Amino acid sequence: MLKVGITGGIGSGKSLVCRMFSIFGVPIYDADSRAKYLMVNNDALIAQVKANFGASSYLEDGVLNRQYLAEKVFHDEAQLQKLNALVHPKVGEDYHNWQKEHQSLPYTIKEAALMIESGTYRNLDRLVTVSASVEERLRRVLARDPQRDREQVLAIMSKQLSEEERSAVADHILINDESRLLTEQVVYLHKVFSGGKQ
Repeated sequence: MLKVGITGGIGSGKSLVCRMFSIFGVPIYDADSRAKYLMVNNDALIAQVKANFGASSYLEDGVLNRQYLAEKVFHDEAQLQKLNALVHPKVGEDYHNWQKEHQSLPYTIKEAALMIESGTYRNLDRLVTVSASVEERLRRVLARDPQRDREQVLAIMSKQLSEEERSAVADHILINDESRLLTEQVVYLHKVFSGGKQ
């Protein structure tokens, strides 16, 4: 069974691509969603976050205090790395357990924004990056997230790898800028990963 990773910058269309693969019955592990889930449901991780970032990391009802944590880590690379060092291993364990449940299938997909940055792509068999221009990605995010402005989105992009850096590491590149049909590209890769093409 192939372990396939799908990554891409904010607004690239990772989630859209994963929805397309799911139509074929391919299981999708959304690492970013699972990380958020584990941060409020994994007791060991909750304790580690509180120990490193303070009890204010969580509200009284147990909900993650996202604004507080964001203020702590967004402009401090060392603090961000510290948080990631707590979360990523727990996500890795969770993914490993999830993977065991799908051993009989030709392939599964793990979706994550920072797959290359975190180094977790090295544990996968194939890496796909979803690529689009900065302007196209900006347009999508601003339409999708009205609470954000252009400068905020650009700040997020500045902390992510460039399209060129992601493409240099990826085994496959899906172009999602409307210059070619995304569906055809996904169908082709599904055939490759299912063993139909090399």
